[in-house]
Amino acid sequence: MNHPTPLPRRSFLRVIGGGSIAAALPLGLAACSSGMPPEAIAAWQGPAADETDPRRWALSWALLAPHSHNLQSWQVDLRRPGEITLTCDRSRLLPETDPFSRQIMMSHGTFLELLDMAARERGQRCEITLFPQGAFGPQGPDGRPVAHIRLQPDPTVARDPLFAQIPLRHTHRNAYDPARPVSAQAWQALAQAVQPHPLRFGSVGPEQPQAIARHRAIADEAWAIELRTPRTMLESLKVMRVGAAEVARHRDGLTVLDAKVEWLTRLGLFDRSQAPAPDSYAVTSQIEDFRARLASTPGFFWMVSADNERATQVHAGRAYARVQLAATALGLAVQPLQQALQEYPEVAGPHAAIRALLGASAPGQTVQTVQMWARIGHAAPVGPAPRRGLDAHIFQPGTAG
Repeated sequence: MNHPTPLPRRSFLRVIGGGSIAAALPLGLAACSSGMPPEAIAAWQGPAADETDPRRWALSWALLAPHSHNLQSWQVDLRRPGEITLTCDRSRLLPETDPFSRQIMMSHGTFLELLDMAARERGQRCEITLFPQGAFGPQGPDGRPVAHIRLQPDPTVARDPLFAQIPLRHTHRNAYDPARPVSAQAWQALAQAVQPHPLRFGSVGPEQPQAIARHRAIADEAWAIELRTPRTMLESLKVMRVGAAEVARHRDGLTVLDAKVEWLTRLGLFDRSQAPAPDSYAVTSQIEDFRARLASTPGFFWMVSADNERATQVHAGRAYARVQLAATALGLAVQPLQQALQEYPEVAGPHAAIRALLGASAPGQTVQTVQMWARIGHAAPVGPAPRRGLDAHIFQPGTAG
């Protein structure tokens, strides 16, 4: 879902030292930036025109779903005709920021929602059975399937109008237009998008300035904690892809397409093997940048569930996919704010604060889970994130899952 991603993908020069380093770069490089390699985003063109297998056709759209840190942990087994077995690639987890794999399960939910939409587009009923061999525990994925899917031709199945938004949906991490709030009609449409799934949708806009300020403050604190905690910062650095060559090779993770950063990496001045000091310019500049983006944000929304079962996490992901597609149809930009929802010890303060703010931990009530919290507004369009392509997700005998 980029996922929620904790590091901006814009210019990283400030992160790694500032203008003094730029003087050491080749003349003219400061005005250059490397572009997204076409092969890294080829998957956004959809399935091949001659694709005849309805499973592969639908999966080609499903892999465009949002995923935490853009890790794309979806693995599918197509060995049984007409069926898909979805498992989690356990080499693509986030043990530091997502120790119980809640976000990973939500990312599998976004995948299943797009798969269902795509199947409907081809007149196929998508019969999804979650955790057919039982749900795994808090330790995370253990090799058992997340879902078993059977596609059945059904001329009565209804197409989903949100399907058309799939290739247009992108996560917007830049500044929003603070002068253009989300309309009441738009909030209603987003709330309706959640309805097929059992979650409570809530939102807030500039008409509640004190609440907006509280949302911004909690998001700011959680972001700073993640950047200042070495192991969580390092988790993001390890999946950062710097420059067109790395992006084209991996087609996943956090993309940095800045020529200055690429040269600094080649010169050994941008070390991704260790986290920067918590009080370094590398960290404080990112905190300031994110604070400015929060200040530009005119609205926030959230989704709360009655429990935190694995199936509920998947349903939350499906609901979020629908909300983001509905937002895309309305011309709205969305960025998840998962930092305060994470469950590692250092972020316990913001975690408790956002739960209290959103009514998920009120005295005398059943304990609830905030599954999604996001900023929303109007913003200039952004391009797609890399995708590995369908064949990279298909299980091959002898590979680890």
